[in-house]
Amino acid sequence: MTERYQLSFTTGGLFLQEASTVAECYLRFGDWSATRAQVLHDNLLQVRTAAAATRISKEITARLQQLNEVELDTLLESSLREQAYLLWVAACRRYTFIRDFAIEVLREQYLLLRRQMSFTDYDSFYNGKALWHAELDDITHSTQLKLRQNLFRMLREAGLVSEQHEIHPAQLSPHLAQLLAKQGRQELLVFPATENDIQRWLQ
Repeated sequence: MTERYQLSFTTGGLFLQEASTVAECYLRFGDWSATRAQVLHDNLLQVRTAAAATRISKEITARLQQLNEVELDTLLESSLREQAYLLWVAACRRYTFIRDFAIEVLREQYLLLRRQMSFTDYDSFYNGKALWHAELDDITHSTQLKLRQNLFRMLREAGLVSEQHEIHPAQLSPHLAQLLAKQGRQELLVFPATENDIQRWLQ
């Protein structure tokens, strides 16, 4: 039976600034429940309503839980570019739908030298997956558009596509690539990169 896609990434993009705040809090407490409680109590995300704070903190912690403690430490110590790469990986681990899109569309387009990506590419991917995932047919059209909007927002914030949807090659440092590859070499396939790029990173 095909695994159901989780499709709750309707809130925000990568949460670059907020994710670092939550990660720092977690590394202090060592407990995700205590972290969320502290984030909400002190309004560390600086959002206007309690409902929004709850929704956003839940989403951020769900993604950050995909990273191990070494990866979380690296998140806090890295450049903005590599922070964005780590948060992109966290989103891909959390959402198989995003991961599949990254591998089957983003990287595949890059390897085929089709450096321009469009909403049409996304829609074709979505419709193809809907043949095997009934949950994609069950959501409203407005939610479908929100998912697409947020996925492209994540790609832009990760520096993997431009505002015009031009694909940018990933520029991972060997340190980050080797850290991610400890979870399996397939972790690097969510980036627009050639086999030669990956081999160079892992040397």
